[in-house]
Amino acid sequence: MRTSVCAIAAAIGLAHPAFAQANRTAMKFWNGVQVTCNATAAKAPTELGQRIAQTAIDEFTRFGGHQIDSDGRLFHFGLTEAEHEEDDGGNPRALPGHFGWWQVIKYWRGLFGDDPTSKLEVRGYRDASVSTQDAQEAAQLRTSAAQLLRLAEGVSDPDMREILRETALRAAVVDTSWSAAFISYVIRQSGVAPNVFQFANAHRVYIYDAFAVSAAEQQNEARDGIYRACPLTTRPRAGDLICQQRESALADATDEAVRERIRAELDGSVQARSVRRTHCEVVAYVDKAARKVYTIGGNVNQAVTARKMNLRQNLTFSASQKGNCGGPKHWSLPPPAGHPPHAPGLSKNCSLNDKKWFVLLQLR
Repeated sequence: MRTSVCAIAAAIGLAHPAFAQANRTAMKFWNGVQVTCNATAAKAPTELGQRIAQTAIDEFTRFGGHQIDSDGRLFHFGLTEAEHEEDDGGNPRALPGHFGWWQVIKYWRGLFGDDPTSKLEVRGYRDASVSTQDAQEAAQLRTSAAQLLRLAEGVSDPDMREILRETALRAAVVDTSWSAAFISYVIRQSGVAPNVFQFANAHRVYIYDAFAVSAAEQQNEARDGIYRACPLTTRPRAGDLICQQRESALADATDEAVRERIRAELDGSVQARSVRRTHCEVVAYVDKAARKVYTIGGNVNQAVTARKMNLRQNLTFSASQKGNCGGPKHWSLPPPAGHPPHAPGLSKNCSLNDKKWFVLLQLR
């Protein structure tokens, strides 16, 4: 497949010299980046990398989230973002740290300060709470957690007021994506200053920053960022970040094509940066003997989740994480009445690790 792609690119290059020149420039750039990445990957993890990894492990343990094996199967279902800790005994007292939503609010506080509620969105749908028709369209409504909290303050009963406050916060946690806030929290807790890592509520901010670092290094220019962007053909180390993209327009794009798109967009405006739907996870541990890598991410199936993924024989990350978990060929549940045999939404691959991974952000 790679050979045919190269052949097509070469054919296009013969017809369009400018394209051929751009292709050579890209290849030269990424070859240079790979040399730099390989030199760093050959070294032991830094003290900072070990702190970042350990902070992620500690936070995963504290949250009590999910675990996914190297076949992409969720084998332990833990606490989720909107839940209280399960308590069959009916204990009327609990520790806030055992609430999933409280943990997520902690990440937001780490990013936006003691009162992040104005940054958290709550969504509703007009008249959905009283509707009795499942096919009736409802217009989306938006507000902030801060607005709901202000309304709750008007309730005189203190217990009811607190329940309303917590309800607003749980709704905000569910409705606002928090995976980037988790990464920002982990890296901040590891002692990293904002001048070398831009704490943000969107992964794309530090992804594009890491690409800018790689570009600067190739020009022998100084840059403060702690991460550089490396091809997936780089050995991961503790404290690195592995990132995926979820852009529908790039569903069929290779990881190389996505990286080159980002590199090409660095010189443009921030608004022109098109790879926006992204997700990153911390490399928490590399098991070289088993050729596995453990990553930890936030808002993965509504939890802080640890996953075990496959490395190639040379210990580089494998973008293909298909797994061996059966899938549709072992799925014999009859389809819904009136639907074709292939039920809507049935995936061809059952691995929860099979994502569009495209870049390793390497700790310099």
